[in-house]
Amino acid sequence: MKNGRSRHVLVAGGAGFVGSHLCDALLGEGAHVIVLDNFQTGRRQNLRHLERDPRFDLIDADVVRPLPSRLRSSRLRLDQIYNLACAASPVHYQADPEHTMLTSVVGTHNLLSLAEKSGARFFQASTSEVYGDPEMHPQSETYWGHVNPTGPRACYDEGKRAAETLVFDFARTGRCDVRVARIFNTYGPRMRADDGRVISNVICQALSGDDITIYGDGSQTRSFCYISDLVEGFLRLMEHEDTLPGPVNLGNPNELTVSDLVRRVLALTGSQSSVVHRPLPIDDPRRRRPDITRATKLLGWSPRTPLEQGLKKTVAWFAEEHGRPSDAIREPARLSGSIPA
Repeated sequence: MKNGRSRHVLVAGGAGFVGSHLCDALLGEGAHVIVLDNFQTGRRQNLRHLERDPRFDLIDADVVRPLPSRLRSSRLRLDQIYNLACAASPVHYQADPEHTMLTSVVGTHNLLSLAEKSGARFFQASTSEVYGDPEMHPQSETYWGHVNPTGPRACYDEGKRAAETLVFDFARTGRCDVRVARIFNTYGPRMRADDGRVISNVICQALSGDDITIYGDGSQTRSFCYISDLVEGFLRLMEHEDTLPGPVNLGNPNELTVSDLVRRVLALTGSQSSVVHRPLPIDDPRRRRPDITRATKLLGWSPRTPLEQGLKKTVAWFAEEHGRPSDAIREPARLSGSIPA
């Protein structure tokens, strides 16, 4: 509640994997939620269960274009704006690199201007990709990164870096109260099967009995955070009232190799899929692990969902999407070598 009324929150990119879970959480807290999405990668089915909620509104629009008049109306009082509007997986953001860059730069500027006009607190969903293929491990917020500015991933990596620049310039000049989260690998229900991310790829291939593709030799590492933990981090960061020193890493600090992830998914699904290796994509990070000291100290946040529990929920969701019975998923207790969240 704010001044005796429900918070009005705009979620740009709210039809996506992460955005739709954020909308669920905000509505659960009593907020009135407006989603702005162009459905380039977001899906209407992610929000279908919210359509009858009187506190939920949906606007089909692109943040690169001038924002719809109803958002710019003086009658609309926004308290918070979450900017999640950008394709986030390589296969999608590389499909239209110009639009990806413009979404991060022009789109972020449009939303920041709206926040300034309405007096709303602004949340920027940034990414661990600002660190590039890191030379520092684990990655802390003070690391400036190792990014190829002209490579095939630059439209996203450099776009997000430019977006952070805009956000902090608005903050430095007193135009907007801002929060920036650098998101590390996240997984859970509502991921797209065609997003090209390692977890969705491996699960879908295992469930279909197809060969499982490992890019490189499988020794590259990732740190996977379950979606509900990430959203809790979002909410804590947005509501944090004290001065922040800059961006905040949100992710799971437990690191594992891609080969280890494949082993765990095969055990959960009982799949007999074979593993095939393909060349590692250009500029693909070899190691990725967040230093979450800042999030733990300032927000009291750390991920709580064990990997095996989160994987089981994610595999079960994809199994349902594939028309497989949920009892085909094995219990995590049968797996060996489990690691905590």
